[in-house]
Amino acid sequence: MKDINVNMTEVRHNFSLKNKLGRIIWTFASFLFFKPFVPRPFRKWRIFVLRCFGAKIGWTSTIHSSVIIWAPWNLVVGEFTAIGPGVDCYNQGKITIGSNATVSQKAYLCASSHDFNDPIHSLVLRPIEIKDRVWIAADAFIGPGVIVEIGAVVGARAAVFKNVMPWTVVGGNPAIYLKERKIISKLK
Repeated sequence: MKDINVNMTEVRHNFSLKNKLGRIIWTFASFLFFKPFVPRPFRKWRIFVLRCFGAKIGWTSTIHSSVIIWAPWNLVVGEFTAIGPGVDCYNQGKITIGSNATVSQKAYLCASSHDFNDPIHSLVLRPIEIKDRVWIAADAFIGPGVIVEIGAVVGARAAVFKNVMPWTVVGGNPAIYLKERKIISKLK
């Protein structure tokens, strides 16, 4: 049997009644107060609504109205970060996104899984951390427990199951290293 270096008894989780009620209230509130406010002038309103439900989001960030957020209280977003249309933050576990980052349209961030060695497939929460200046391209999947280091780029439709090194570009399924990311200044 392989040693996976994770003590499953420490990460198994059952949701409390408070959590379940919070998600019910959030579902209705997002339908009434978040999703209908599509135009850009409502950007700060959407952040306000998310903050009312415990999210920690910088006022200079942009969260599109079609973003799906499972639990706002498990979401932390820095400044000048954009989460694009149709992104799914399945954040049963905590998702942290740094500053100056972009999560492009239809990306899927999944901070939980199930213990497939357990006969009842217990839920396992594994937080995701996306650091500053990261770009998660369209339709990418970021799996449970992944850390995407500063400046990295995850290519479109990539599926990331392991940590991504700083200032690298990864792509494919499963994602592999493609090249180093170099920022070239156009100012002269």
